[in-house]
Amino acid sequence: MNDGSSNPVKTDANNGLSRRGLLGLLAMAAAATGVLLPAPAGAQQAAGDPIVIGHYGSTTGKEATFGISTDNGIKLAFEEINAAGGINGRPLSLITYDTRGESGEAGKAVTRLITSDKVTAVLGEVASTLSLAGGAVCQERKVPMISPSSTNPAVTRGRDYVFRVCFIDPFQGMVVAKFAHENLKKDKVAVLYDQSAAYSKGLRDEFKKALKKMGGTIVADEAYSGGDQDFSAQLTTIKASGAQAIFVPGYYTDVGNIALQARKLGIGKEVPLLGGDGWDSEQLAKIAGEAIEGSYYSNHYAPDQATDDVKVFVEKYKAAYGGQTPDGLAALGYDAALILADALKRSNCEGGKALRDAIASTKGFKGVTGMITIDKNRDATKSAVMVEMKMADDGNLKPAWVATVDAAE
Repeated sequence: MNDGSSNPVKTDANNGLSRRGLLGLLAMAAAATGVLLPAPAGAQQAAGDPIVIGHYGSTTGKEATFGISTDNGIKLAFEEINAAGGINGRPLSLITYDTRGESGEAGKAVTRLITSDKVTAVLGEVASTLSLAGGAVCQERKVPMISPSSTNPAVTRGRDYVFRVCFIDPFQGMVVAKFAHENLKKDKVAVLYDQSAAYSKGLRDEFKKALKKMGGTIVADEAYSGGDQDFSAQLTTIKASGAQAIFVPGYYTDVGNIALQARKLGIGKEVPLLGGDGWDSEQLAKIAGEAIEGSYYSNHYAPDQATDDVKVFVEKYKAAYGGQTPDGLAALGYDAALILADALKRSNCEGGKALRDAIASTKGFKGVTGMITIDKNRDATKSAVMVEMKMADDGNLKPAWVATVDAAE
């Protein structure tokens, strides 16, 4: 493969954290995550042969924050694990390739990780379309893959070497529909979705199905293609439909522009935008500004949740990354890395089928994003949260926790 097709980043164990700060955080990490890893032995780093893990993500391109945040979460987890002695004395080594948000690059990156870098397992991607491409390679090569955050059900279907640590769209669609119906009392909803993205199409279908089951009505169903700049025709139709809310299951780049244009067309804030986890980026508020205030989206966690696990993780992440608040992608990258590490320990550091079986047997894993159990479809059974884009005390628009919905609801 041409070296120019994907950009490699090799991660050192202590990159981004001081030794003293890292060791001080280890005790908190153990309490927060519940992961069974070796305790620090005289603060010695793991010294055996490294276990090489691959990560593929969009660290450049229009949704670059997805890949960057995920990579940061993975690196933070690996640094803690290595400082605590690694996996049975062996350190974890991370190689990350940039997909640029392109499905063709995703397949090339994963092929390179497996054939050239000889990775034991693969973490990635965020976008479902890219995880479908990368997962096909992992399945063919029998190398276990864990997607931190691809929610389309097709990602794991028929692929017994592909897993995820996030909820899936049937659950996410139900969560947003239930919130619109029960919390916001909005039963006439318009939909504006990205017809070029598997994630957006799948989430749109699940939301429509759930809202109709609850007695709601879809008053308009409009489409766009990711990267479009003009949404005026679709929004004009939506405005005329009498919609009480607009469900936009897209990525933050497009959602920000849609919010701006909706308000410019006279669709007021009494008609909130609703969305899924594809909104989750600090760039959303920067793109949309006040136009996105008072809108809501489903997510995997909220950094202001009043739980010890979340508080400790946010503190660690801010210490490692210059005070930056971790988004849901960072938290899922962290959880995916820790679940992989736990499975490696239980498989005695073996890859292939032994590691696949260990990941599949994950039950009741206490992660930052909630209690995670891998089900028979290799999907995660877990809770979701709803957040509101709200003005914080520091004068910036940020996602604020509103509600948690358990998988059983």
